[in-house]
Amino acid sequence: MPNKYIYLDNASVTRMDERVLEVMNPYFFESYAIPTSETGYSMGIEAREALEKSRVKIATALGANENELIFTSGSSESSNMAVKGVAMALINKKGKHIIVSAIEDFPVLNSAKALEKYGFDVTYLEVDEYGIVDPQVLKNSIRDDTILVSIQHANQEIGSLQDIKSIGEICREKGVIFHTDATHTFTKVPLDVSVLPVDLVTISAHTIHGPNGIGALYIKKGTPMMKWLDGGFQEFNKRGGLENIPGAIGFAKAVELVTNEENTKIQDMRDHLIERVLSEIPQTILNGHPLLRTPQNANITFQYVEGESVTLHLDMRGFAVSTGSACFSRSLQASHVILGIGGDPERAHGSLRITLGRFNKMGDVDAIIDALIEVVTNLRKMSPLGKT
Repeated sequence: MPNKYIYLDNASVTRMDERVLEVMNPYFFESYAIPTSETGYSMGIEAREALEKSRVKIATALGANENELIFTSGSSESSNMAVKGVAMALINKKGKHIIVSAIEDFPVLNSAKALEKYGFDVTYLEVDEYGIVDPQVLKNSIRDDTILVSIQHANQEIGSLQDIKSIGEICREKGVIFHTDATHTFTKVPLDVSVLPVDLVTISAHTIHGPNGIGALYIKKGTPMMKWLDGGFQEFNKRGGLENIPGAIGFAKAVELVTNEENTKIQDMRDHLIERVLSEIPQTILNGHPLLRTPQNANITFQYVEGESVTLHLDMRGFAVSTGSACFSRSLQASHVILGIGGDPERAHGSLRITLGRFNKMGDVDAIIDALIEVVTNLRKMSPLGKT
């Protein structure tokens, strides 16, 4: 690995902030007991109090009551719990029809596909060229037996933001449970469940410079939910298993550290990156909505080159980005997101996702653009697909 390495794959996972680790440390080596009730021993009581204080902090940032927030092992578990928990709770009461968008992240998409094996009927809503769901199309897709709609707040690859307010209002009108995956928007984009018509929200610490292995699911009071991870009676008896006390404390600290100023700085870097790439590298395409997108995301297709080749050449120059193909994820399939917005496999395989975080600087952005100009130019000279 080069001496200086610039990490620009913050949508996959972020580097944990040292201040997060600092508040977690005592709960690994000092107050490491499991939470106990008020009649338990002092170390267990301290663990319980720390867990609940963390729950309050995160719930408050989301606009929720603390008893509506369930800690999980991350965004995958939260989305599995939301989709499967509601499906199983309502399977014999209302119906077996579920609606998701065609470009959802895999925890939602594969949960829906798994439920099809048990007789559920799933509608996969198409999106427009920017990755946006048409609320009217959603409304027309809701049936009498529809029990759940799951539409992400923002896409994991192209960053496009959905109109979850309009979607939620339609679901409320039709009496359908609404889940949104906010893994890539929580603390970055306004999200207040006290005013938004949502029933379930997935959030995670790994995208906001918190620890891996900790997330949460907001469950609005009264939402039908079958407990799907059996064990003890933890998390208001909605999830069995030992609570991750250091993780919850780190998650709360990570939420506390995010500021509007930081989000503005990241968005400025993103805009600079997009503007320079599109103007200085010919035959490039911005994937996702030009305005309605998360502040940290830039996803760009470089025509006539393979994204995997660009990624490898950038890595040799000291840059970490992700490709629009899922090859690096043990799959040879092109991105279902790029295909879902009307792109062909060539467009998908030629795309890169560059995502920014707290520890990036404007100099990092200019450095990768300069590297991209060189790498893409050289690869195109060798490419049989076309020339600039």
